[in-house]
Amino acid sequence: MGLSKTEEFTKTQNEIALIAKALGHPARIAILQYLSEQKSCVCGDIVEELPLSQSTVSQHLKELKKAGLIKGEIEGPSVCYCIDPKALIKAKKLLGDLLHEVHEGCC
Repeated sequence: MGLSKTEEFTKTQNEIALIAKALGHPARIAILQYLSEQKSCVCGDIVEELPLSQSTVSQHLKELKKAGLIKGEIEGPSVCYCIDPKALIKAKKLLGDLLHEVHEGCC
């Protein structure tokens, strides 16, 4: 399979694709739901909430952080994660605009 030519697409299209990729796994949705229920940043408790290994959870956290949906801060020996509310507002707008455009363009 060839490389994707992301530079051939708009900034918005690339942003939506990054968000969609991050949301494209049920474990990442579960992580976002868990983090959204917490009143503060979470350090290490996420693994206990999912039926996945520490390394797998870490990979999912990495993808969510890469998409900007969560923030991670180092506190001592662990990393604490929380939702980035500004990023979620932006993601909601981007996805809402896309779905509105698609809906309006349907026959």
